[in-house]
Amino acid sequence: MPCPICEKRPPKRFCPAKGERICALCCGREREVTIDCPADCPHLIAAHRYETEHQKAAPTENVPYRDMQVRPDFVYEHWNVIRGLAAVILQFQIQNKELTDQLAASAIEALAETHRTLGTGIYYERPPDAPLARALYGQMAQFVGEFRKEQFGRTGLPALKDSEVFQLLVFLLRIAKQETNGRLRSRAFLTFLSTRLPLPAEETKQRIIVP
Repeated sequence: MPCPICEKRPPKRFCPAKGERICALCCGREREVTIDCPADCPHLIAAHRYETEHQKAAPTENVPYRDMQVRPDFVYEHWNVIRGLAAVILQFQIQNKELTDQLAASAIEALAETHRTLGTGIYYERPPDAPLARALYGQMAQFVGEFRKEQFGRTGLPALKDSEVFQLLVFLLRIAKQETNGRLRSRAFLTFLSTRLPLPAEETKQRIIVP
């Protein structure tokens, strides 16, 4: 029987998402587009490895907030915030398997824009329209609020400013844009987070706040 997608070529690859064999060409074309590939698919893992090895820097015009400089020492100083935001995203993904890079990036970008405007003294909040992205936006916003409250209570010093939160979110957004492959159902950025900033084993069943 021919490939069930193109109905032309012989099926040679088992597709765990479809539960049947498809041809290599359809696997390459439809992967993370019309096929919602599981993270442990060997063909997906091999494709992501190839993309990582041949990854090129994003064109300047595609860098979010490209006119803004985020200092590496500032990010390093506040790395616990980055880890906390990554933990929120990864925990949310555990509970919402449909989350994609595109939805995660839209949530990060919307929260960054909220803090950008707050930093100028203007209150403007526009969460993403997509329900999953909106829910993730809400959980990240809650994390930031709780982190700042805890930071003030622990040190007595002024908490992170909105402009500083904005910089950290821009840094995370740039990673999201760089690490995704741009496919509609891509989870390459989410896989990157789980590899580089994994959730501790004992905390994978509940949402965490990094102090």
